[in-house]
Amino acid sequence: MSTANVSIIGAGLSGLALALALHQQSIVCTLYEARPALLDIGGALMLSPNALRILDSIGVYAHVKGQGYSFDKLYFRSHDDKPVDSYEFGEEAKYGYPALRIYRRILIKELSALVEEAGIPIVYNKKFTRVLEETPYDVTFEFEDEATATATVLVGADGIHSNVRKYLYPDLEPIFTKAIGVNAAIPTSQLKLPEGYDLPVTIMNRDHGAFIIAPQQPDGSEVFIGRQKRAPELDREGWAALLNNKNWCIEYLRENIGAFPTVAQNAVSNLQTSKINLWPFYIVPKLERWSSQHSRVIILGDAAHAIPPSAGQGINQAFEDVFTFALVFKRTDGDQERLARGLKVWQGGRQDRVDRVLALNAEIDRRRLPKLAGEGDSEDKLFELEWLYRPDFDEMVEGWLSEAGL
Repeated sequence: MSTANVSIIGAGLSGLALALALHQQSIVCTLYEARPALLDIGGALMLSPNALRILDSIGVYAHVKGQGYSFDKLYFRSHDDKPVDSYEFGEEAKYGYPALRIYRRILIKELSALVEEAGIPIVYNKKFTRVLEETPYDVTFEFEDEATATATVLVGADGIHSNVRKYLYPDLEPIFTKAIGVNAAIPTSQLKLPEGYDLPVTIMNRDHGAFIIAPQQPDGSEVFIGRQKRAPELDREGWAALLNNKNWCIEYLRENIGAFPTVAQNAVSNLQTSKINLWPFYIVPKLERWSSQHSRVIILGDAAHAIPPSAGQGINQAFEDVFTFALVFKRTDGDQERLARGLKVWQGGRQDRVDRVLALNAEIDRRRLPKLAGEGDSEDKLFELEWLYRPDFDEMVEGWLSEAGL
């Protein structure tokens, strides 16, 4: 058993997965969550084989694979409903796993159950406020109730609006992309799909943006529908007020809907206000470092990097962060000099992967409307995704550690 102990701020997906990954490496950890109970938030998300391989490794996949919608490809169609392109998101024969679209709350529930089963403490109603002292050996930090704690390292897995990140970057604020997503859930039957109509699908319209349809129940009986809109930034209260304006959300989903195919028009024909949601898009600029001077404060996932949704890799890359971090930390056993070297190559390796995903995002965005833009097909070769979906994380980390002399 390692003598090190890790405090994790945030009991969302990244924090819970990190706790299980550290436990697997016999590293003691504690989770602190600002909310009063298990998180029951958010819609569905898409998990690709790289993330599912990690969830399998830490014992989660078997618990969740039957609770989501399995699929292999994302499809793109033109404004007149003609097939434009497709993008592989998984395939059991090729990558070891089909892709899985699953509700966030289900994944959090199953991760939390496994964390509890492992005897890992989750302390709710504990809002992290600041680091009090960092030494070469440990870090002491404070909560809103003025209680304090000390750990070998403090990990911020507290999302894009991370409080832990403020210790590393006091003046950094997430950047609003001037875009929001408005979405709803409807019965699949409402779409009146023609035979052979493949889902999930993004229907592209050069004048009015994209209309997204994605199944999110195991039997495909329900679908997510969504559109994006340019918008000015609001404060927390402003976003809450806009979300509560369900009529505005419905009106936007129906705006210029006649420019889209019948399937999209059917999708918005009957919308329940209780099934409406709104998502403002924020990003974090590329950061020079993900760890503090003495390597006792670390950020990962959305707190460390932001990945636009084109390739659906946001949470998938966060899972890569936590799994590889646990392997690196195990090798260092919390020793400051070894940890500093390990974190340097870990961040470098992870940033390389994130950069490749960002390049993939750009290529997907370019190719979504190639035929509509009158471009030829000469450059549009099949995506090569083995590097993304079939990585050997143990081998990858061993390479980084060898580079660091660990």
